[in-house]
Amino acid sequence: MDSLTKLFVNYFGIAPDSISRLPGSGSSRVYYKMKKGDLVVLGAYNKDTLENEAFFSFSEHFSSCRLPVPKVIAFNTEKDAYLLEHLGDTTLYDYLSINRTGKTLFPQTVDYYRKVVEWLPKFQVVAGKSLDYSVCYPRAAFDEQSIQWDLNYFKYYFAKLSGAVFDEQRLENDFKNLTAFLLEAPADYFLYRDFQSRNVMVQSENVFFIDYQGGRKGALQYDIASLLWDAKADMPQETRNDLLEFYLDELSKIITIDRAKFKKYYYAFVLIRILQALGAYGYRGFYERKTHFLQSIPYALRNLHWLFDNVQFPFKIYELAKVLRYIIDFADFKGIAVRSNDDKLKVSVHSFSYRKGIPHDFTGNGGGHVFDCRMLPNPGKELQFQNLTGCDREVETYLSNLPEAEMFLNNVKGIVNQSVARYIDRKFTDLMISFGCTGGQHRSVYCADRISTFLQKQFPEISVQVNHHEQKHLNNRP
Repeated sequence: MDSLTKLFVNYFGIAPDSISRLPGSGSSRVYYKMKKGDLVVLGAYNKDTLENEAFFSFSEHFSSCRLPVPKVIAFNTEKDAYLLEHLGDTTLYDYLSINRTGKTLFPQTVDYYRKVVEWLPKFQVVAGKSLDYSVCYPRAAFDEQSIQWDLNYFKYYFAKLSGAVFDEQRLENDFKNLTAFLLEAPADYFLYRDFQSRNVMVQSENVFFIDYQGGRKGALQYDIASLLWDAKADMPQETRNDLLEFYLDELSKIITIDRAKFKKYYYAFVLIRILQALGAYGYRGFYERKTHFLQSIPYALRNLHWLFDNVQFPFKIYELAKVLRYIIDFADFKGIAVRSNDDKLKVSVHSFSYRKGIPHDFTGNGGGHVFDCRMLPNPGKELQFQNLTGCDREVETYLSNLPEAEMFLNNVKGIVNQSVARYIDRKFTDLMISFGCTGGQHRSVYCADRISTFLQKQFPEISVQVNHHEQKHLNNRP
């Protein structure tokens, strides 16, 4: 912050009255609102100077093309701190959030989207024609390497974390098929890369564009797919279709396009964008504990669901489709709370195998209670129980007649009863309770079911969801 204050003083000749840090986003850049009387500017600090240089170059070029982007006021010698024109505090996503009813967008919201869509071809084609792509960072084009980075981002930070079981070589083969198809699309245009509602500022009747430093050369389809399939924007399909046609109308005013050929590739770019976004939600949410990224997951999964129900892709992705179907149906993801709309406490109760590891907490809270059931006698060692689970009556009877099992569950009830009561008082939204045993088949399943039944009776006002990680056929049963 000292470097930004120094830059402010050097440029304006006065010190700021106040400096307030803005909420973080999905990058390592840190933004501050800096004020002196009526003067308001943004200060940005980013150690990645190559990314900053791309931003400076793009900003100058877009301004020369009369595109609505922030003016870079000044930057320091090290190029890790800079001052930007302040474009207000309302993003298109902020505006969208309060100007809709459920999935229905108010007319003025759609009008803003039409303005955004109207500008997009000017970035892609007009400004893209004479842009200096040598400054692009980290890649000059959305090429095979870029696509592989995005697909691996999805594989390692989302698919594997979800517990999806897949043949890695077959999945890689599907990735190659998808990549080859994407690379067929004409790609001699500017690709904004993160063209979505949080990167558009609305001010009076105007829109302004920010965060384009990751831009590179690429296909036209990617950016319009990013905007229309932005997960938490949760846009109605009819509105998506209308805006896509409007985009193609605007694009055709600048270049000659074949609409059928454009649409041939369009939904493949929708798919790669959703996969990239899921990778980001996994990394930012699970590893960096930024909960608002996790809240986007159910919306992204709904988009995937629509895609697989309505689009026939002209390439083979059998293993990828299997992974995505698993993810779409995965109960843990469906249970992620959207806290701004629902403050009811949700308790997720899990059974798992210690061989596979303790389940991930997909709410971003770092996990809750974990109880080890392995001190109880193992029904799996009895021949008559080996093909049964903790949900079968014979196993339930066996375990319920064990004094040590009753003592164990009574102790657990005391702990979780105290936690749930306190969580309700403090208006917390999520609690995770996990039971582990050797195979995740008998003892942990039995205990998870007993505790979930106890909680449902004790606290009828909460939501209780059971997830048997090694017994997927038992999940979501009535």
